[in-house]
Amino acid sequence: MAKRDFYEVLGLTKGAADEDIKKAYRKLAMKYHPDRNQGDKAKEAEEKFKEAKEAYEMLSDPKKKAAYDQYGHAGVDPNIGAGRGGPEGFGGFADAFGDIFGDIFGQQGGRRGGGGGPQVYRGSDLSYAMEISLEEAAAGKDTQIRIPAWDECGICHGSGAKPGTSAKTCPTCNGSGTVHMRQGFFSVQQSCPHCQGTGKVIPDPCTACNGQGRVKKTKTLEVKIPAGINEGMRIRSAGNGEPGTNGGPAGDLYIEIRIKQHDIFERDGDDLHCSVPVPLTSAALGGNIEVPTLGGKAEIEIPEGTQHGKTFRLRGKGIKGIRSSYPGDLYCHINVETPVKLTEHQRKLLKELDESFRKGGEKHSPNSKSWTDRVKNIFK
Repeated sequence: MAKRDFYEVLGLTKGAADEDIKKAYRKLAMKYHPDRNQGDKAKEAEEKFKEAKEAYEMLSDPKKKAAYDQYGHAGVDPNIGAGRGGPEGFGGFADAFGDIFGDIFGQQGGRRGGGGGPQVYRGSDLSYAMEISLEEAAAGKDTQIRIPAWDECGICHGSGAKPGTSAKTCPTCNGSGTVHMRQGFFSVQQSCPHCQGTGKVIPDPCTACNGQGRVKKTKTLEVKIPAGINEGMRIRSAGNGEPGTNGGPAGDLYIEIRIKQHDIFERDGDDLHCSVPVPLTSAALGGNIEVPTLGGKAEIEIPEGTQHGKTFRLRGKGIKGIRSSYPGDLYCHINVETPVKLTEHQRKLLKELDESFRKGGEKHSPNSKSWTDRVKNIFK
């Protein structure tokens, strides 16, 4: 059966750009990969996968693509697509397939290196939860934390081998750190399970570090908490995570901020809220009252007849967030207190006051009058 046009195989038009060719191939390879097509569809999928592979091998090579564009299938050597370029026939499509391989098999993102040497991996990131007060979050602070860390073993000096002995070349991978395993019709490279990718084995490990070449310790880090930081924000400390493998870079440490519950204030972004208890008489007569702020005390003037739940706003008395140009505001919510544990004399005075209010009618309690009218309308 005659071969289909390579551009047609990839769903492209003649002269397509290199990036479009790569994207098209990746899409088809993911769709028809043998590991994703089992049962009745396996044979057909395998053929389509091979067809897409051959098309990409030709069109990803500038010289082959130029010859194919000019002469078609006659312009390229048909043997090239059958396996030239490596023992398993990956050839020129290795870069694109490497991305797909990672998508399918979950290849470790921190892996580096290659060639014939041991694989190098970046260390894992670590997380540290730090609890601070609202005042510290608003003003910022410099502090210290102690975290687990690794240090070179003082007995074997990092070799992992018992003093007087040394590590040997891994017999499984011959020191390369990788082995090849068969996956269907192609070969998969992965870290050597015998030496964990190091390329070496230790017949007689150091007893102090159990052959790891390093020992656990704790270290102290200086941490600067910026003013205005909020709940859940993270501070990154580069290179203070888990150490890498085979000389790979260390991961990072992320310090996650937790803010303690405050006795008075609740934070909402850059704004603060607080409940201010006010005696019944003060709410009725009005006047100046003191309210707390993070920076000390402030005064607000409440008008005569202030009702429960009334809110007063103090501009600029909130918190200046990390990314804010101006501080937020403080919202004081009035909580009118009903007096308790009254003396007989106080009871007598309140009763006289109540009678006076009743005689005055709705002018003393306009909300009550309005509420009473609404209730009457319900039961008409």
